Amino acid sequence: MGICTFFPGSGFRVGTSLSLLALLAACSEPLDLDLRGKLNGGFNTADAARAATAPRPEPDNRGVISYPNYQVAVAQRGDTLARLANRIGLPADELARYNGIQTGDPLRAGEIVALPRRVPEPSPATGAATTGPIRPASEIDITTLASDAIDRSDPTPSAARPAPQTGTEPIRHQVERGETAFTIARLYNVSVRSLADWNGLDSSFSLREGQYLLIPVVTAAAPAENDTPPPPGTGSPTPEPPSASQPLPEETPEPATAAAAATAATAAAAAPAADVGAQTAASKPDAAMSFPVQGSIIREYAKGRNDGIDIGASVGTSVKAAASGQVAAITRNTDGINILVIRHPDNLLTVYTHVDNITVVKGDAVSRGQSIAKVADFDPSRVHFEVRKGFESVDPMDYLR
Repeated sequence: MGICTFFPGSGFRVGTSLSLLALLAACSEPLDLDLRGKLNGGFNTADAARAATAPRPEPDNRGVISYPNYQVAVAQRGDTLARLANRIGLPADELARYNGIQTGDPLRAGEIVALPRRVPEPSPATGAATTGPIRPASEIDITTLASDAIDRSDPTPSAARPAPQTGTEPIRHQVERGETAFTIARLYNVSVRSLADWNGLDSSFSLREGQYLLIPVVTAAAPAENDTPPPPGTGSPTPEPPSASQPLPEETPEPATAAAAATAATAAAAAPAADVGAQTAASKPDAAMSFPVQGSIIREYAKGRNDGIDIGASVGTSVKAAASGQVAAITRNTDGINILVIRHPDNLLTVYTHVDNITVVKGDAVSRGQSIAKVADFDPSRVHFEVRKGFESVDPMDYLR
């Protein structure tokens, strides 16, 4: 995304209105009229225009976006400040004083209004994917992780729940007298267009003193001046084909169909047998973990679809800790399915769902093979078991055998 910059005295002359209009039409960014005496200083906002920014997070049904340190509300079409205040549950006059506007003032669709204090967190009840503020992906809490695991553990899942939003908490800037959208965009090295998109600014980028703005989160640094891509035809050299330096083999190759069949047979022989239908067995003494229950594997690991394995077992069967560790979370989702998470050394987590009669509490130290719960009454009765390296799922079979 480029920006047009003018340097008076550099030989540039506008002869006609048409030539000026043609020049302005070539700009992909709005014309920055607020040069503030920098005409002779070589001012250039191209770096800000090139900085890639993330899209603004989606609000819940009330319009609330929640971060760990503050919350904002996003105005809907036809909102006044009083109407927005009523929807989020804050006094209109308090919201007006905090944002420097009147309670009856109309708001633009998408306009950001800062909240002077926290309202109830977004949750599934308010149209959000999960409960709580937006956090970086690396800080997703264990309870959220475990709840998401359940959605993927049902052999015949219903409509998948949306993934929780993650992201960096943006800087919140309060507009001071004399500031414009352009000066604020330059201050934070973002494009004025992205600043307008994040904050629902009008086509003139109008601001008011005391207004709060969210500064778009930059996702990629602007390229360095010497990182300009090479012109066409000057890229990496074409590699020499093998036939140029080595003669072709004299033997006659196999027919394509026979070669393909042989390759497929070899690959099939080398691939491990599918786990589905296999009976669990006592893990080897040197295995990192042991099976939480003994039974038939009814659903195997498939990253992103089933981030663990499902082991069929009779209702009431004892569920055991796969490895020694500490109970990190015990919770249940809105369908009443229990979730138990154990933290282990080396940044490992194990997750157990579809269990009942849990005999441990959060913070308990558990030993490998210790009974922690019973298989709950589901159809089919089973235990869903996951292993996580940090928050990334890994194939449990790599640890069980």
